[in-house]
Amino acid sequence: HVQLVESGGGSVQAGGSLRLSCAAPGFSFATYCKAWFRQAPENEREGLATIGSDGSTTYTDSVKGRFTISQDSAKNTLYLQMNSLKPEDTAMYYCAARQQLMPGKCNALNYWGQGTQVTVS
Repeated sequence: HVQLVESGGGSVQAGGSLRLSCAAPGFSFATYCKAWFRQAPENEREGLATIGSDGSTTYTDSVKGRFTISQDSAKNTLYLQMNSLKPEDTAMYYCAARQQLMPGKCNALNYWGQGTQVTVS
């Protein structure tokens, strides 16, 4: 069930940049925690970054310093700015969200997109 819509993927050379977008029609991102994940063929899904309803962010070590998660509340859109891309970043990228009324971990995500492919060569 597709509830979020990712875009911005594509093919890029190593060292290049991409900005992924995640649109959330029908509800306000301001009251949700949000996250980016990726999954390469034959690999398990990997969590990359989260942003809480309070604006706090977390990153996994493999992307820390290269990727930045952000949001545009007026557009109900989530972003993932990806710089210094490496071939090992090649994967299908997904956004996810859940309502977050109190501070806490951004887990048990219940809204998902269908993914956008990123290929780095």
